[in-house]
Amino acid sequence: MSSLTLIGAHRAVSELLENRPKSWDVVRFKGLFQRLDRRNVDLTYEMLSLRSTGEIVARAEMGGRQEPDEASLPKYLIAEIDDLVVNPMWLIGGGIGVSRRAGAVSPDYRVFRSRGALLPRFVHQLLRSQPYLDQYLLYTRAQTTFDRRVQQPDLDNLPLPVPPLEEQRVIAEYLDRETARIDTLIEEQQRLIEMLSERRVAKVAETLEGHERTQVRRLVDHDRPMTYGILQCGEPIDGGVVYIGPSDIQGEGLSPYRYALRTTAPEIASAYRRSVLKGGDVVVSIGPAYGKVAVVSDDLDGANLTQDTVRLALRPDLVDTRFFVWALLSRQTAEYWDYQIMGATFRRLNLGTLARTPIPLPAIHEQRRIAEYLDEQTAKIDTLIAEAERFIELSRERRSALITEAVTGQIDVRGAA
Repeated sequence: MSSLTLIGAHRAVSELLENRPKSWDVVRFKGLFQRLDRRNVDLTYEMLSLRSTGEIVARAEMGGRQEPDEASLPKYLIAEIDDLVVNPMWLIGGGIGVSRRAGAVSPDYRVFRSRGALLPRFVHQLLRSQPYLDQYLLYTRAQTTFDRRVQQPDLDNLPLPVPPLEEQRVIAEYLDRETARIDTLIEEQQRLIEMLSERRVAKVAETLEGHERTQVRRLVDHDRPMTYGILQCGEPIDGGVVYIGPSDIQGEGLSPYRYALRTTAPEIASAYRRSVLKGGDVVVSIGPAYGKVAVVSDDLDGANLTQDTVRLALRPDLVDTRFFVWALLSRQTAEYWDYQIMGATFRRLNLGTLARTPIPLPAIHEQRRIAEYLDEQTAKIDTLIAEAERFIELSRERRSALITEAVTGQIDVRGAA
C-alpha cells in the first residue's frame, strides 16, 4: 500500500503505519475479515451484548436494558468464539471487540471472521488501540447519537498492520501480561479510594456524635423563613435574575459561580420575593436530586431559587454555617432522610422533612472548632484520594500507550520476559 493511500482518510493511523517494522504488511480490513450474516432463527444461542470495554457478555449482565420484542429475536446475529463484533453506532466509544463466547448479538451490530492472517487476541488489542479509536471518530459524519454509525465502506478500507503470526502471538502474550499488571495496580488504587472515602464519611460521623440535637427549622431566622423558589423559571433572559437549581450545586458548601447560572425574567423573579438570596444563606436541594448543599457567595445577593431548592437563612448566634454544612452532609443526616422517605414510590426530600431534620448543636465556639477540624481532616483525605485518582489516570494512559506501541511495532517485545 502506498504512502499516498495511507494519508488523508486514514490520517489517524497513517504515521504509525508508515513507521511500522519492514517485516509487517499493511492490509485493508476487507482483505482480512469476512462479514457474517448467520441469524439466530431457532433461538438456541445465548443473548449477548458488547460493552464499551470490548468485552462481550451475557445481555442479562448489562442491567437496565430494554428487552427486545420477540419478533426481532430471530434477526439476531450469531457470533462464535473469536469472531469480531462491531457496534457501528458506538465505535468511537469502544464498541468493538473479539468475542470469547458464542451467542447472539443485536442485528444492529456487525459480525466478522478473520480470514486466517490474524490472531484474535492481537486483533482485539489492535482495533481498540487509541489510533484506531481516533480513526473511527474521523469516519463519523453525523452529530446525533443514533446517526453516527461508521459506514461499512470506511471500515472495509481501514488499513491494518499485519505482523507475522508468531510475532502477533508474542505481542498478544506480552500485552496480556503487561495490561494485567497495570489493571491490578489500578484495582488496588480503586480499593484505596473506596477505603479513604469510607474513612472520610466515618470521620465526619464520629466527630458529630455525642451532642444534643435540634431541628433545622429552629436554627432559621424567623424574619426569613425556610422556603423553596420559583415554580416555572421560563426561558433564559439576557440581563435577567440568576437563580440556583439542584444541578448548580456541586461541592460541599461551595457557592455556584454567578456566570454559570441561568436567568429568569425580572417579572417572574419579582413574584418570588420570599426566596430572594443573600450572601451567607445556605441552599439545599430537595426533590429527587436531594441532599446537595451550597453556601451563597456575596456576589449572588438578589439571586433566587427553583422549586427543588430551599433557602436556609441561619441564625449566626445559634449555628456556625460551616458546621451546619458538615452536619447536613453527615451520615447521620443521610440515614435520617433515608428513613423518612423509606417505602415511597418516588424518593424525594420535601421541605417539611428538611425542616424536621435533627442537627447536633454544641456551643457555638465548639461548632467552629469542629468545623475547622473537619475541614483539615477531610482535606488530608481528599489529597490522598486525588493522588490515587491521578495514579489511575496515569496508569490508564500508560496502558493505552503500551498497547499502541506494541500493536504498531513501535516497541519490539520479542525479547520481553
